[in-house]
Amino acid sequence: MTTTAPTPTPFPLAFALTPSTDARADAEREAILSDPGFGKHFTDHMVQIEWTLADGWHNAEVLPYGKISLDPAASVFHYAQEIFEGLKAYRHADGAIYTFRPEMNAARLQRSAVRLALPELSTVDFVESLKQLVAVDGAWVPDAPETSLYIRPFEMATESFLGVRAAQKVGFYVIASPAGTYFAGGVSPVNIWLSTEYNRAGRGGMGAAKTGGNYASSLLPQELAYEKGCAQVLFLDSQEGKYLEELGGMNLFLVYKDGTLVTPESDSILSGITRDSIMQLARDRGHNVEIRRVTIEEWKAGSESGDIVEVFACGTAAVIAPVAQLRSEHFTLGEANAPAGELTMSLRQELTDIQYGRLPDKHNWLTRLN
Repeated sequence: MTTTAPTPTPFPLAFALTPSTDARADAEREAILSDPGFGKHFTDHMVQIEWTLADGWHNAEVLPYGKISLDPAASVFHYAQEIFEGLKAYRHADGAIYTFRPEMNAARLQRSAVRLALPELSTVDFVESLKQLVAVDGAWVPDAPETSLYIRPFEMATESFLGVRAAQKVGFYVIASPAGTYFAGGVSPVNIWLSTEYNRAGRGGMGAAKTGGNYASSLLPQELAYEKGCAQVLFLDSQEGKYLEELGGMNLFLVYKDGTLVTPESDSILSGITRDSIMQLARDRGHNVEIRRVTIEEWKAGSESGDIVEVFACGTAAVIAPVAQLRSEHFTLGEANAPAGELTMSLRQELTDIQYGRLPDKHNWLTRLN
């Protein structure tokens, strides 16, 4: 393997623009935005930045959305060097478009890159890539309540070779998809399934990185959860099988009757940006917030005694999803038709009000994109 150091990347990158000659007409775009679903439709453009060991990051461009051409020997197919992020763009009442805490997404992508032996893209260039895409595709940001433009940055190894080592050629991309309301009929509590047979990630593994393999490992348990009438699956730790970790794609909170919020701690849990924001908002209100190891037995005991009064999951897509029941092969906690908790819904309302510009941004979490 060569030891040649990469040429320093110019800072920041300059983006070239190639406008699409096949952009959707206004009427077609508006029809899509009236009922976008999630991840079904994509904007007219995408971002692409190349990286090589010799040249560092270069060739930053906004170009028409389209297929990515890769050799069958591209190492992403064989050694799974791939990471991604997820964040949203929100249209405020005055028409301005903002995103939420993108610097944290950039930092998490950098941590994921380190774990997957991929190059780190600077925070400045990460945020600029979002601005560049929205500059040409801003019309794709819907303005109906609870809608947004979901933005998916991702990075993958593109070098063609068969050999177990870090790739020396990498691509970074950004695509975007208009997203409708997560809870079409209004926010309602969900049921989750406890997986005791499968684990999402293990100690010392890639659980704290946002990489596709972690989600692939959750798909079979998630299908089993659907069969049990549950919307999500909860994983326990891989060593002792008794500590709460996270859901297939969301973090978890337990709310105690004294107002304390507890969220599980583990080195194989993804550091959620929504999770971090909720903790800050709860502390602003004077709530005690604990990040610590939590056993399934503690949840059972707290549910039976009434000490645990609310449970909710959180993530970029749903923001906050109230949890009605935890189901397993041997027990069920909670009530199937239990209403959403008061604190759960209050925190959800506050967070979304900040994101959509309906409340002051006291923590400077919003970044304007257009």
